[in-house]
Amino acid sequence: MNATVSVAVASSTEPVLAQAPLLRIDGVGKSYGTVQVLSGCTLDVQRGEVVVICGPSGSGKSTLIKCVNGLVPFNAGRILCDGVDVGLGRQVDLVRLRTRVGMVFQNFELYPHLSVLENLCLAPVHVLRRPRSEAAERAHQLLVRVGLPDKAGSLPGQLSGGQQQRVAIARALAMDPIALLFDEPTSALDPEMVGEVLDVMVELARDGMTMMVVTHEMGFARKVADRVVFMDAGRIVETGTADGFFSEPTTERARGFLSRILSH
Repeated sequence: MNATVSVAVASSTEPVLAQAPLLRIDGVGKSYGTVQVLSGCTLDVQRGEVVVICGPSGSGKSTLIKCVNGLVPFNAGRILCDGVDVGLGRQVDLVRLRTRVGMVFQNFELYPHLSVLENLCLAPVHVLRRPRSEAAERAHQLLVRVGLPDKAGSLPGQLSGGQQQRVAIARALAMDPIALLFDEPTSALDPEMVGEVLDVMVELARDGMTMMVVTHEMGFARKVADRVVFMDAGRIVETGTADGFFSEPTTERARGFLSRILSH
């Protein structure tokens, strides 16, 4: 009994080492010919953190998160995803990276000829090599989680836009990712469908999922974001807590953006 107590006491006095950021973006630049899309973007995302990226159209928001997932190659700087250097080109196993860092797109990207269940099982079976029965069981659990337990046999075209986006979120979760990237996940939805998708994202945030979210949904940012990142002209102009960003933005550009977007 005494030995057990002494071990517990000893372990409680050990120093706690700070964890490295789950995602590290360091001086990233991206150009298409002479057009500079990203310039010197630097940002760390900690485990369990929700970071909302906002800014005017064409500011580089979507390009930045696509660089994180290896979907868009960048020309300068470095990106580390859980220690994996994304910019090493062919040396990086991008398939493995994308099983760890999932992506949800604005236009769902579901396979229209496959049922909802088949869409959810495809990558776990063929990429993770899970038994079909195990993948299907997990898929059914995730459909319950996103509020669509009765849609396993439906085709995507039989679903509303909001339902399709919730299926897309479930598909990303089926790979058991350590982080999720969202590229304007509600921008293709009718207004009445936006809330059902945001509700799922709010629950994911509360469950501790690491998330980078490109969105114009400022209500979601206020409610969920640990930090808000404001981009303009390919640069990260401002970053801070949600409360600080919405109450006292530090740059004139951010103040102008918020005055326009919050007045509608």
